[in-house]
Parts: sequence; structure tokens; C-alpha cells
Amino acid sequence: MASITAATRRARAHAPWSSAAWRDTAFVASGVPLQSAGWLIVGVLWTVWTPVKVLPVLVLTGASVMLLLLALRPLTSWQRERCWALLGLRVPRMPGFEDGRAWDALRDLRSPELWRVLQYHLVVGPFLAVGGLAVIAAWAGGLVLAVSGLYAWALPPGGPDLAEHPPRVVLLTVIGVLLLAMAPWVAAAVRRVDARAVASLLGPDRAKELQRRVDDLAEKRASVVDAADIERRRIERDLHDGAQQRLVALALNLGLARETLAGVPDDAMRVIVEAHEEAKEALSELRTLIRGLHPAVLEDRGLDAALSGIAARVPLPVRLRVEAEPRASSTVEAVAYFVVSEALTNVVKHARANEVDVAVLRRGDTLRVRVSDDGVGGADPSAGTGLTGLARRVRSVDGTFRIASPAGGPTTVTVELPCAL
Repeated sequence: MASITAATRRARAHAPWSSAAWRDTAFVASGVPLQSAGWLIVGVLWTVWTPVKVLPVLVLTGASVMLLLLALRPLTSWQRERCWALLGLRVPRMPGFEDGRAWDALRDLRSPELWRVLQYHLVVGPFLAVGGLAVIAAWAGGLVLAVSGLYAWALPPGGPDLAEHPPRVVLLTVIGVLLLAMAPWVAAAVRRVDARAVASLLGPDRAKELQRRVDDLAEKRASVVDAADIERRRIERDLHDGAQQRLVALALNLGLARETLAGVPDDAMRVIVEAHEEAKEALSELRTLIRGLHPAVLEDRGLDAALSGIAARVPLPVRLRVEAEPRASSTVEAVAYFVVSEALTNVVKHARANEVDVAVLRRGDTLRVRVSDDGVGGADPSAGTGLTGLARRVRSVDGTFRIASPAGGPTTVTVELPCAL
């Protein structure tokens, strides 16, 4: 039942009186002059002058080609406007072909876009023009034959005597009706082929367009990553120069009061001592937070000094090897720093390891980070150990993240980062 309904719907859409049939007919008929224009332009000079000697033939051929090249851009633009006006089909401009003036096409002879346009106007277009003429002929011939019974009696003497041959009139009428019924289907077929040809040959190259979009997205993503890194640095500076300095002053004042005030009731001294300890704890947490945002030493002295500071704070023996000269971009260095920091934090919390090896090596345009421990292994990125966020941070700069952590150990985290974004 569904197939019958669909077939009925298609038949109605291609009925001679349907709007789709007239739209398709108008589209293919309007394309005939444009699709024939390529060869007409090439041949127009030959209708005026037909040389026989070699040199004039070469000159005339060159002039015909130049005339065609000058006409390609307006012809292509008109084809695009035709698709938009009659079909609502938007075909984007070709950046490598339609930018500039019409005669710039003379300098684009090696452009792939130029040869695609020529392929449409000189090869595909003429065949579509023939299809358009066939559609026009089907409509015109069908209409003439379908109503032949109405004018057969009026034909002049000496012509076909249709009035005295009713079977012939009936046959011509049937042929005319069939042509009228077929014309919308032929117009729809030519319209589909033409629309696809315009989109593929007169629009941007799909592979190049996808590559351009990928490059654009990569550039935007790199800008977002850089902006986030800059914002972290700004917050780090604000905390370092603002809140941290106020906490330092508060802790100093409380410490001074704790040591110098005498004759203070025990309850008041207890409050001062607790406030002093809380201030020192808050200051320690704030410093840890600042280092987690963006350590100043990383920007000032590079990965070697920054990672040495991390290794010194880990309550395990850490063998550190850093060969990262020349320095990578600041965003990549920050990612490498946080990879090592998070990996060492996981070792301390979960691995029960005795020692850790950390290697950060630059090889060509790649910064390779490797953190391995001799712990119990079994690290699972989905278990909430921070590895998922770490992998996401690595992928944000087009890096690769791998972890090998069999049960019983050892665990090895390997990250490769591009040195430049």
C-alpha cells in the first residue's frame, strides 16, 4: 500500500499540469542558451572569417580561446543565478577562480577550477542543452499532436489530408498525449543531472572545501586553546599579585600577634593561633591552586625548571630527564607540564610505587612525554583518576595519549604533542 501511495505521489508530481513539471521545464529551457554559449563563442569568429593558411588559423584559434576564457566567469555566474532563482539551489563561488576580474582567467590556465568550468561549458553543457531541446520539443510536439483533431479540417489543400483519416488523427493525438506525459519526466531527469553537474563542476571542489573547513576549524580550535591558556595566566597573575599577597600579610600579622602579644586571655590566644594556622593553610592551598592554573616558573624558565619543582615535591624518588630545546609553544608546554603533574599525582595516590621515571624529549617537531612507575598497575581511565580529562587536554592540541597499565604493573603514560599549533 505504501509503495502504491508513493508511486501515486510521484505521478502527481510529474503530471503535465503540476508546478514541479513547469519549474523543471523552465529550468532546463533557460539553460539551453547558456549551455550552448561555450561553443557558440568559440565559433562566432569563424563565421566571420574562415582562413586557410596556418598562421591565420592559429591566430583565429587563439582569439577564439581568449574570447571563451573572458566569457567563462559571467557564464558561470549566470548558471549559478539560474540554479538559485529557479531551484533555490545555492552553489557557492569558487575562491580560486571567480575572485578578481574577468580577464584574470587568462592567467589561470593551470588552475584546476578553470578546467572544471571548461568541462562543464564545453562537454557537459552541450549534452544538457540537447536534453533541454528534447524537453522543449516534447512539449511543443506533444501539444501540436494532441490537439491535431481540432485543426485537421483547417489544413490547406495539398497537405496531409488528416480530416479524411480519423484513425490517423487518433494516432497522432495519442502520440501527442504520450509526449506531454513524458515531457515532465524527461525535464526532471535533465534537471537532476544539470543540478549535480553545476554543483560539482561550477562549485568549490569538495575535497578542497572540506580541507579548508578542517584548516579553519583547526585554526579556531588553536585560538580557543590559546585564549584559555592566556586566561589561566591572567587569573594566576591576579591571584598571585592580589589574594596571595593579602593572605601573606594576614598570616604575618597573625604570626606577629601570636608571638608578641602578652597578657592575652587563653581563649583569645587560642583564636589567634587557630586563625594563624588557617591562614597558613589557605595560603598553601592558594599556592597549589596557582601552580595548577599556570606555574610562573614554566613561562620564565621552561619545562626543566618547572618539572624539577614538581619532582621535588613528590614523596617518591623521581628520575627526571628533560630535553626540550628549542622550546615548544607555551600552550604545548603547559599541556606537557599538566600531563606530568597529573600523572605524578596519580602515582602517589593510587600506584603504591617505589620510584617514577619521567622523560620529556623533543624529537623534531614532536614533544614526547613519558611517565612510568613500578606500582601495582591496573589504571583505568574511566575510574575517575583524572586520566580522561588528561587525554582530553592532550587531544585539544592534536596530541596523542596512550596508557599501558596491566594488573601488577608497571604503568606507563606516553603522550606525543606537536611543538607548534
